[in-house]
Amino acid sequence: MTLSKRLWIRWGVIALLLFLNIGLVYVVCIRTEKSLRVSFLDVGQGDSILIQGPTGIDVVIDGGPDRSVVRELPKLLGPLDRHIDMVIETHPDKDHIAGLADVFEMYDVDVFMNPGLPSDTDVYARLVAIATKEDGLVTYVARRGQRIHLGDGAYADVLYPDKDVSRLRATNDASIVLHVVYGDTSFMLTGDLPSTIEDTLVREISTNDLRSTVLKAGHHGSKYSTSALWLEAVQPRTVVISAGKGNTYGHPAPEVLSRVRTFGASIVSTIDSGTITYISDGATPRRK
Repeated sequence: MTLSKRLWIRWGVIALLLFLNIGLVYVVCIRTEKSLRVSFLDVGQGDSILIQGPTGIDVVIDGGPDRSVVRELPKLLGPLDRHIDMVIETHPDKDHIAGLADVFEMYDVDVFMNPGLPSDTDVYARLVAIATKEDGLVTYVARRGQRIHLGDGAYADVLYPDKDVSRLRATNDASIVLHVVYGDTSFMLTGDLPSTIEDTLVREISTNDLRSTVLKAGHHGSKYSTSALWLEAVQPRTVVISAGKGNTYGHPAPEVLSRVRTFGASIVSTIDSGTITYISDGATPRRK
């Protein structure tokens, strides 16, 4: 064996050991931290959220408009992790599900939740085809009253849909609404829910079950979501907007920004900040 070849092998072994050590440090130092992490992923004009429970339960909500989600997830889960406990599709619009097929291809997934609204699009057909190949996958249709346990007392309650949405023409009207709670901190996640249904939830659900520390603005900050009534009911300290820079929809709408500022909450956006992560010990959420 030549000296040059021996050097290449030696450097290859060193690189492999470094990679394994980085993964080990991540598992020992980060994944054992007793906290709830909620990350709004930088996927451009779309939605994707990663919830990391206090005991290591991982939930992905939506997959954005393309493969960007599988670029972002390893940064948060670690380079060696290839398992996700649950994937949730809030509704079947492309900017929410296009990347989910890639998530199923890259990770082993245990549970899949969706609102029960089918779609005739190619991107939806690809998601269904790949998800159904997942060994042992358990599928649930989301309904109000279901609770997803995230470990150490953390949970996510399904607030909507409360009925069969399979025949709805407006896909946004089927958006799964989740209230994620850990101790005294909570997150309201609403997909593309419009204000018409926000108002219904305000009428039907008690104030205590709506109050949230952080609210994700519905429909990327569309003027048809995040109404003044909804803000008053949820009482968020911070509103997160997931949208793409220079998008053609004008998201976030000036009307929404004005409503949030008038209410008195702070605004953060993936447009300006990239991936946004909150870490909660159950008492106070802090921005990473």
